[in-house]
Amino acid sequence: MDIRIGITQAPREIAIEVEDDSKARKALKASVDAALKGESDVLWITDKKGKDIAIPSAKIAYVEIGSTDAERRIGFGD
Repeated sequence: MDIRIGITQAPREIAIEVEDDSKARKALKASVDAALKGESDVLWITDKKGKDIAIPSAKIAYVEIGSTDAERRIGFGD
């Protein structure tokens, strides 16, 4: 699944691809929730390749959790 995170005072967003299953999605949502509520100072996300990414909770503007690449459509078709 794809995650896009907007950072305050940054012109670009962070795009991360992570494993896609319901358990991982629930864990990610819980981590994002805790970060946005101020329960944790840093949001840690591990991407598909095993790389850990840290994002300061105070700098998060928005988080978008998307679907897998197979569900994306490219082009002008319906």
